[in-house]
Amino acid sequence: MRWRLIDYSENDAFMNMAIDEAVSESVAGGSSLPTIRFYGWNPAAVSIGYFQGIAREIDLERCVGLGVDAVRRRTGGGAVFHDPDGEITYSIIASERLFPKDIIASYKEICGRIVDALGLLGIQAEFKPINDIVVNGKKISGNAQTRRSGVLLQHGTVLYSVDVEKMFSILRVPDEKIKDKMIADARERVTSIRQQRNVSWEETYEALVESFTKGREIGISGLTESERARAEELASSRYRKKEWNWMR
Repeated sequence: MRWRLIDYSENDAFMNMAIDEAVSESVAGGSSLPTIRFYGWNPAAVSIGYFQGIAREIDLERCVGLGVDAVRRRTGGGAVFHDPDGEITYSIIASERLFPKDIIASYKEICGRIVDALGLLGIQAEFKPINDIVVNGKKISGNAQTRRSGVLLQHGTVLYSVDVEKMFSILRVPDEKIKDKMIADARERVTSIRQQRNVSWEETYEALVESFTKGREIGISGLTESERARAEELASSRYRKKEWNWMR
């Protein structure tokens, strides 16, 4: 089975989500190969899960003040702060027939590639169901998945560095005392590659590419013209729209 690798690029939050959907459509239609994509978020952003309410999860005034985008994902899960310098995000988009039907088993298979990449960097990590990767009990990667029209889309973050204070200045916590406790707890529960090993961003990215492409016949290419056009359409018609982001 031949795969396509879309090399790392940075987009705003709305375009990132639109690209994932546009590629999912083209893979479903048979016009694109199964795809591995790496990307970053510029400017910084918060993505919320499909079932969440944006006003309950995010301090939107703070987001505006800091120039942070806010977008709803098609996948479930919780609110995630995306720092341009602090993470590498991946998407894997392919026929669901290529993965186990069992959700946890499919998470384990895909997340195993991240575990292996961290191993290449000298970091011993493990998959923690349902969809986390941990190092010494601390979360270093969170992942989310959806299956539609016969296509599996899984995307997730690998934390290169983490700014817990900035994250909790954006995520809505009603009580300052509770917020202080949550920040302290997050410091204990979350880690990053830089906290584990003194490796560069480039080394981290190379390890992820090596792991995700291992054993696969890979061609490196960008989006097709039709995917790019569809993504721009989706970004405008859905992901930038208040009706989508405020639907709950």
